Amino acid sequence: MLGVKISCEVWLVILGTLVAVLLRVCTTLHPYSGEANPPLYGDYEAQRHWMEITTNLPINRWYKNSEDNNLTYWGLDYPPLTAYHMFLCGKVAEFLNKNYTKLHDSRGHESEEHKLFMRYTVLAADLLVYVPALIAFYATTPKTKEKKLKQKPLSGSLSTILALLYPGIILIDHGHFQYNCVSLGFAIFATIFVLHKCNIAASICFCVALNYKQMELYHALPFFMYLLSSCVPKPGQTASSSFIKLAKIALTVIISFLVIWSPFLFDLDDFLAVLQRQFPIDRGVFEDKVSNFWCALNVFYKLKLRFSNYEMMRICLFATISTVFPSSFDLFLRPSSKKFVVALINSSLAFFLFSFQVHEKTILLVAVPVLLYFPQKPFVCFWFLCISVFSMLPLLYKDGLIIATIALMLFYIISFRVSIEHFYRNSLNASDGFAEYYRSLLHVLLDVEYNKATQMDILKVTYKQIIKNKEALKNFAFHVMMMASLIGCLLLSFILLVFDPPDRYPDLFPLLISVYSALHFFGFFIYFNVKQIRIPQEFDDIRNVKVKAS
Repeated sequence: MLGVKISCEVWLVILGTLVAVLLRVCTTLHPYSGEANPPLYGDYEAQRHWMEITTNLPINRWYKNSEDNNLTYWGLDYPPLTAYHMFLCGKVAEFLNKNYTKLHDSRGHESEEHKLFMRYTVLAADLLVYVPALIAFYATTPKTKEKKLKQKPLSGSLSTILALLYPGIILIDHGHFQYNCVSLGFAIFATIFVLHKCNIAASICFCVALNYKQMELYHALPFFMYLLSSCVPKPGQTASSSFIKLAKIALTVIISFLVIWSPFLFDLDDFLAVLQRQFPIDRGVFEDKVSNFWCALNVFYKLKLRFSNYEMMRICLFATISTVFPSSFDLFLRPSSKKFVVALINSSLAFFLFSFQVHEKTILLVAVPVLLYFPQKPFVCFWFLCISVFSMLPLLYKDGLIIATIALMLFYIISFRVSIEHFYRNSLNASDGFAEYYRSLLHVLLDVEYNKATQMDILKVTYKQIIKNKEALKNFAFHVMMMASLIGCLLLSFILLVFDPPDRYPDLFPLLISVYSALHFFGFFIYFNVKQIRIPQEFDDIRNVKVKAS
C-alpha cells in the first residue's frame, strides 16, 4: 500500500494548528468576563443566561420582556442563529447538569465544571468553523501572478499559522468569553467563495454570518457592491443573463433569511421584538473607552451631554456612510478580486471609527480581514494587529487577562519574527540597500590609497545611494515609525499596570490608550483606502469574451 506523501508546508500548518489549539486551551484556564462579580457578572453570564432562556421558554418569548425573561438582565440581543446555537448548547448543558440552565435559579451560576463546559462550547465552535475557514482561505486563495512585485507575498503556510496565533480572537473568545469565531468564520468562508466567483455559496455563508451577529453589517457593503458589480452586463453579455444572475443571488438571500427567521414571521409582534433587540439605541454611541472617533472627540466635546441618543444615531449614520462611500463605490465601479479583502478592511474600519454603539471587541471585525490581507503586506498588518490587541487592553485588564495577554503577544511577536526571517532571508540579503550604502560610505571614508575623501565626496555617495535605494529608505522610515509606535504601546501598558490614576481622573489611563489607538486606526484607514484605490480594475470577464466576426 502506497503511503500518501505530505509536504513540509502541510506539516507546518498541522503543527501550527496544534500549537494554536494548545494556546486556546491554556487561555481557558484564565478568568472570564464578570467572574465572581455580581449582580450582572459579564459576557460569560450573558451566554449562559441565553441558554437558560432558550431551553425553558417557547421560541416566541425569547426576545420579549416578561417575568421569566427580564430583558434588562442580559436579554437576547443577537439575531436568531445565535439563539438557536444557545438553544443547542443549553440542551447539552441541561443533559449534563440541570442546574446549569434552571429557570431563575441558575442565574449567576458559577462552578469549575460549568466553566469547563462553557469553554468547550467555544473551542468546539472555533475548531468547527473559524480554524477550518482560515486554513481553507490560505490554501485556496489564488496566488498573485503579477511579475513586477516589490515584495514577495508571505507563504500560505506561514500566513495560516500567524493568523491562527493572533491573540485578539483567542483572548476575547477563549478568555473574555464570546462566540465571535462563528460569525467571523462564516464571513471568511463567504470571502473564499467570492474570490472563487461562487456567488450563491458566498451569499449563503454571509447570510449565516449576518444572522449570527448583526455586527457583520460592518462587512455587508463590500459583499453587496462586489456581488452587484458581478451582475452588471459586460461586453458580450446580455442584459437577460445578468438579470438572471442577480435574481439568483437575490433569491438566495431572501430564502436564507426566510428559513432563519421563519419561527418569528408568523406574528408581527414576534418579528418586531427580534428586530428591536438588534439595535439597542438606548445604550448610547459607545461603551467604555472604545478606540474610535466619537470616544476621542468626547474628551474635548461631551457628546452625551449635547445630543440625545437618537440625534447621535443620525450623526453616526451620516458619518459612517460618508466614510465608507469611497471604498464601496470604488469596488462597484472598478471591481477586482484583489481589492475585495482591502474593501472589507476599509468598510469595517469606517464602521468601527464612526458608527453607533461600538464596543472595544468590535475591532475583531477589522482584524480578521487584516489577517486575510497579511500575505500581501505582513509588516503593516502585523502593526495593525498589535494595535488592535493593545486597544482592548483596558477590557482585558478588567477581566484579569493581563498574564494571558502578555504571554500570547510575546509568542505572537516571536512567531512573526521567526516566520519573516525564514521567508524573506534570501530576498533581504540580496536587496539590502542600506548594507550597500554603508559599504560605499566606508569605502570613501577609509580610502587608504588616495586619502582624499572630502565631505563633498561623502555627500555625493550619500545622495547617489539615496536615489538608488529609495524603496529601502521608505522601508527604513516605516520600520522606525512602527517601532516607535509599539514602544509607545509598551509605555502606556506599563503605566496602566504599575501606576494608579489620579483620583480626579480614574479613567485617565484607559482613555489615553483609547485615543492613542484611535489615532493609529485613522492612519490605517487612510493607508488601506489609498491601497485599494491604487489597485486597478480586473478585466478577466472581458478578456474571456469571444467577439463574433461580422
